[in-house]
Amino acid sequence: MNKELTVAFVGNPNCGKTTLFNAFTGANLKVANWPGVTVEKKEGETTYKGHRIRLIDLPGTYSLTSYSIEERVSRKCIMEEEADVIINVVDASSLERNLYLTTQLLEMEKPMVVALNMMDIVEERGMEIDLHRLPEMLGSVPVIPVSARKRSGLDVLMHAAVHHYSEGASPFQIDYGEQIERQIDKTKEALESEYPELGNLRWHALKILENDGEVKKNYPIAAKEPSPENMEIQIINKKYAYIEEIVEECLFYKSEKSAATDRIDRILTHPVWGVPVFLCIMALVFFLTFTVGDALKGVFEQLLEIVSSGMRLFLQNMDASDWLVSLVVDGIIAGVGGILTFLPNIFILFLALALLEDSGYMSRVAYVMDGIMGKAGLSGKAFLPMVLGFGCTVPAIMATRTLESQRDRLKTILITPFMSCSARLPVYVLFSEIFFPKYAAVTAFSMYVIGLAAAIAVALVVHRTDRQGGDNTLLIELPEYKMPNAYTIWIYVWEKVKDYLTKAGTTIFAASIFIWFLLNFGTTGMVADVSQSFGAVIGKWLEPVLSLAGLGHWQIAVSLLSGISAKEVVVSSLCVMFGIGNANSAAGMSALHANLGALGFGPLNAYAMMVFCLLYTPCAATIATIRKETYSTKWTVGMVLFQLVFAWVCAVLIFQIGSLFL
Repeated sequence: MNKELTVAFVGNPNCGKTTLFNAFTGANLKVANWPGVTVEKKEGETTYKGHRIRLIDLPGTYSLTSYSIEERVSRKCIMEEEADVIINVVDASSLERNLYLTTQLLEMEKPMVVALNMMDIVEERGMEIDLHRLPEMLGSVPVIPVSARKRSGLDVLMHAAVHHYSEGASPFQIDYGEQIERQIDKTKEALESEYPELGNLRWHALKILENDGEVKKNYPIAAKEPSPENMEIQIINKKYAYIEEIVEECLFYKSEKSAATDRIDRILTHPVWGVPVFLCIMALVFFLTFTVGDALKGVFEQLLEIVSSGMRLFLQNMDASDWLVSLVVDGIIAGVGGILTFLPNIFILFLALALLEDSGYMSRVAYVMDGIMGKAGLSGKAFLPMVLGFGCTVPAIMATRTLESQRDRLKTILITPFMSCSARLPVYVLFSEIFFPKYAAVTAFSMYVIGLAAAIAVALVVHRTDRQGGDNTLLIELPEYKMPNAYTIWIYVWEKVKDYLTKAGTTIFAASIFIWFLLNFGTTGMVADVSQSFGAVIGKWLEPVLSLAGLGHWQIAVSLLSGISAKEVVVSSLCVMFGIGNANSAAGMSALHANLGALGFGPLNAYAMMVFCLLYTPCAATIATIRKETYSTKWTVGMVLFQLVFAWVCAVLIFQIGSLFL
């Protein structure tokens, strides 16, 4: 074999495809113990005994009948013969559920190898799989036991893929019974007559009998007689009957499976206590984010002070002009450095979310929220992208591809930005610790609750006005709980921290320079009085609108406007405007409190501002992603304007009602 070999990883959601892909390629793709992580195909490369191998990580799919976007991506890659060999990744601990897709793949007559993943979990539960009988019942397809987490069996798996490519597809055929087989033969005859060059007639005939819309559209045939009703259900039942035979002959000691997951789920997925438990867990996450994060930030504060003082002294000794000293120290270092001091808080948040995801809890959240989301016209599955929004809204918007209905996708895209992403955390940390020092964690946590409530409320209103809503029954896998994998956690946290640092070195860096320019230049050139700057002029235009929300100060207006580039810039803008080198230090918070207090900005104003930052226009990267995912500039602009108005209304209500009591 001289040509490059293309190998595609295909399997159910949460079967370990991405972990296996990472093990071969060294890629750091997001891995979590819940469905819907991979929402588009990823590519990488590896080598095996001198052969270059192109690897494709496809989105998880339960079958080859396309409903959601990620299922269509997987099927398209397989159907168009982009992959030379399929590695069907099967969760060995959930053999019966995974084999349905396996039988469908085998019927496609493609060169294929079965990677029996998570064998370590099978052994831990005292179960056994007959590795001789299983491949026999699957048409002699190679079945390789592997553990992606422990990276065992990888060489054998790749050897089997390379070797099996040269041998071709393994013969496999399920006997569907006399009635169905007769219909298959008739459909094959019709296909052969109208499409003589079409390959694998049996598979296409089966998909037509299953009412597969895509196959029926591409290969329409004139049926000589109507096929029996519920043919799709009959075919599915026959498949599962055969799968039950496989499990009965090949899987032993299933009754010894640990009941730990069931015991835990009695509490975590309880119909009454499930939601309160979720809120308590998230409250604990933010308690740790503040307590542990604040304990670590002292190191960053000292480092920033050293860098700021050292750079000022260096530039002054170099006889640098005053404007250059101001730009570097008061603009760049104050803006970027002020954001970096929040890194410990961000790190703790990412670590906690990674542990919850990899343990398998996040899927339970979707299950628990199904009832509430159902009242809003969405299934609990729509809550998965929303939970992703706690980390970053961009991948959360992309994760809506797991939803089958385009209408549900648009609803979920509309409300997902209301979930508090990590970029908003510096705003919450700063204002809650300045104005609510005794209740900082509770105040910050309330933003996450308000965001969740706002998302559900908006979805409910849209649902009430949408007369075309369909069935929103939740169908989602609840994976077994497992101990989080250290390597997986490291990948997740490092990628998030790296993104945060990258943003600090690019978006926030550029925004800090831009804000410094707005505050130091006016119509007459460089100004000594900041009230004569371009920033002050722009902010004063916005003052009348924001005053009803208690935000009628031009400095606040400028910081909110700059936050559209990235939400962290709200904090860096305030640092630049008030000349504070590190707003997250005790001295910096005291200075910012004094400056804001001089403007008449108190706790109620601060809370209204936090709510406004929570709900208003998402960052530029999110807006671009929304445009890309919806393919509609009009819809994107409308959504941005709606969120801006909605945030303003909520902030006004909080400030005006609060003013009646305070």
